[in-house]
Parts: sequence; structure tokens; C-alpha cells
Amino acid sequence: MSIPLAERLRPKKIENIIGQEHLVGDDGIIRKMVENNAVTSFILWGPPGTGKTTLAKAIANSTKRDFFTLSAVSSGVKDVRDIIEKSKKLKFFDKPNPIVFIDEIHRFNKSQQDALLGAVEDGTITLIGATTENPSFEVINALLSRCQVYTLEPLSKENLLEILNNALKKDEIIKQLKIKLLETDALLYFSGGDARKLLNVLEIVISTQSVQPIIITDELVKVALQNKQIIYDKDGEWHYDVISAFIKSVRGSDPNAAVYWLARMLTAGEDVKFIARRLIILAAEDIGLANPNALLIATSCFDAVNYIGMPEARIILSEATIYLALSPKSNSAYLAIDEALAEIKKSGNLNVPHHLRNAPTKLMKELGYGVGYKYPHSYPGNFIEQQYLPEEIKNNKYYISQKNSHESKLNPKNSK
Repeated sequence: MSIPLAERLRPKKIENIIGQEHLVGDDGIIRKMVENNAVTSFILWGPPGTGKTTLAKAIANSTKRDFFTLSAVSSGVKDVRDIIEKSKKLKFFDKPNPIVFIDEIHRFNKSQQDALLGAVEDGTITLIGATTENPSFEVINALLSRCQVYTLEPLSKENLLEILNNALKKDEIIKQLKIKLLETDALLYFSGGDARKLLNVLEIVISTQSVQPIIITDELVKVALQNKQIIYDKDGEWHYDVISAFIKSVRGSDPNAAVYWLARMLTAGEDVKFIARRLIILAAEDIGLANPNALLIATSCFDAVNYIGMPEARIILSEATIYLALSPKSNSAYLAIDEALAEIKKSGNLNVPHHLRNAPTKLMKELGYGVGYKYPHSYPGNFIEQQYLPEEIKNNKYYISQKNSHESKLNPKNSK
């Protein structure tokens, strides 16, 4: 059986990797680690097809280290311990500690992660984990504290086109064919920013053509993919497209569409905790102060699906999804914090007004810390006007309440 194009073109050395300049460029942190042969344990977090596996293998090749792979789906604690024992034996041959690569490390359970701790800590192995999920959700704190987390960025159009042209020019099989790349929009669209999928799509298109030269156009790509069933796993384009449709349906207050996309995810075996986490984010970002109970419902949903599991978790997720879809919407809290963060980035650390400062020592009191502060509870309605922002931005407004009954009651003078 022939090796897939994506595997044939996988870069062997770190300097041949396309994209991720912030990590592997001349000044990239991982590039510096490799050049100094001082690779520490870390976790790569990013969407599919951005080069997590490629980067791990290239690091091993560039530093001439043994490379072990563990599957988060099929490996158990025994497999982890076996790898650690093999790694310990390598020390007798005066070899550097091997790299142990774990794809989708967030799927490792606590026992599996615990089994790695000692070996990571004493340097028996260098762990490289890869995940499409925020590692802080599922990777245990003890392991996370021993690993840096590096974020991989989606590949740019220029990156993808460079990968595509490399395939046509450098692959030993493809360069023997007469291929003319006339249009690329469809190839890029169907790849969804995933380099592996881009090469898979190219390979499919080429395999459907029996006559040379093969002139690749957008129409040819569309026809080839319609005639060839492509299955996307739940970590690929399907995953991101459907979760996007789910989120937008809830945000758009359409409970029917939201439940449909929920059913699509459940049918494909999507992790119920992943869905529940997205509901928590939705409740804060898109419903917010229009219905603060939505965040409580979403958080309770997350706890409940953890306790219950499938198939009954589907009912809990459905209830929370419908409730959020039917809730009034406001993104005022989301906009407020982003405005405040942008202000800090622009203005830096402005001084805290003296009357708001803490004065635990005699010197601080003598310097006037806390002088002039008005204690709101000493005034009618537990409220008194005074300046709380730094002087330079004292008139700024970050929170603007939106037109919904709950926020109007909370802040009737400041609705938009």
C-alpha cells in the first residue's frame, strides 16, 4: 500500500517546517531549544493540520533522540510504564532522554497522566503532548506545571500554497505527472486551513483523473470531492464547522437548529464535556447580563454530564441548549472586558488613585494612601459618587448595558 502524500511530504527537520514562525523561525523558542539540544517537556495546542505531530518528529530527528508515540485512545497505564522502562534502559547506552509524543493528550485520563509525572520530573523522558483542546481543561495541574504550553497558529494562505507547490515539485510520485495548477481557491476552501487535509484533497483530485495533463481548477476539485466520499473525524474540519453552526444557532436564538447540530455532534461521538464547555462560554459571551441564570444553567449542565455520561447526558445537553437558545441575548460583559484589556494594552499600568489605595502601614497613611475614600455603605442607598478610574481615563466607559429587561433594571441610565 502506497504511503499517503501527506506522510511522504512530512518535513524531517525543524528548518523545513512551513508556518509557525513564532516557534520554529530563526528566533523561535523551539528552534533555539533544538539548536542548543536542550529540549524541555511541552504541550502543543492548536487546530488540526497545523503541524503538531510533524514538529514533534522533526525535533526528535534534529536532536537525534529516540521517539516513542502513545495513543491517548488505545494506550493504558501499562503502556505508559513500558515506555518509561524502555527510556530508563537507554541511559545505559549513554543516549539522551527520548521524546515521548502523546497526541490528543487531553484524552489521557488522570491515572495515565499521573504515570507520566515522575519520568517527566526526573528527566527520564521529554514529553511532547499535542491537543486541539485548551490543555488547562483536561491536563492535570501537576503535569501542566511541568510543561510549557505553546500555541500553534492556523496556517496562512501563503503557508498552504507553499505546501501545495512543494507537493507538485518535490514529491517523487506527483512530479512525474503532468499537473498544472490553474486555480487554488477550492483546494484551500476544502482543506479548511488543515495542511494534511489539503494534501489529501490534492491526492484525491489527482486519483480521479486518468488523462494527462491534469489541469486543476476549482470546478475539477468540486466534482472530484462530490464523487469521492470524504470522512472527517471529529477533530478535523467537520468538528469545527458543526460546532460553529451550533454556537451560531444558539446565539441566533434558534432552538430547533441548535438541537439539530447538537444531535449531529452526539451522533459522531463528540465529547459531551467539550459541548458543555462551549455552552458555558456561550452563556457568558452571548447571553451574559440579559439572563445571568444562563451561566448557572450551563455550569450545572457541565457538572451533570460529568456525573451522568452518555446516553442520558444527551437530555441534559438538550435542556441547556434550548434554554440558552431561548434566552435574551447580550454581549455587554464580553465587550466590556475586551475594551478594558485594550485600554491596558494602550495605556499600560496607570497609577491607582490615592483615595483607593490600601494603607496597612504608618508610612502609607502618612503618604495619604486611602485619604478621601468615601465608604458607600455610609450613604443613602449604599451609593456615593466618587472617582474609581485612574485620572488619565476617568471618563472612560467600558460597560454599556444593552436593551433587555434585566440590564435595564440593573442600570437604567446607561442603556443603549
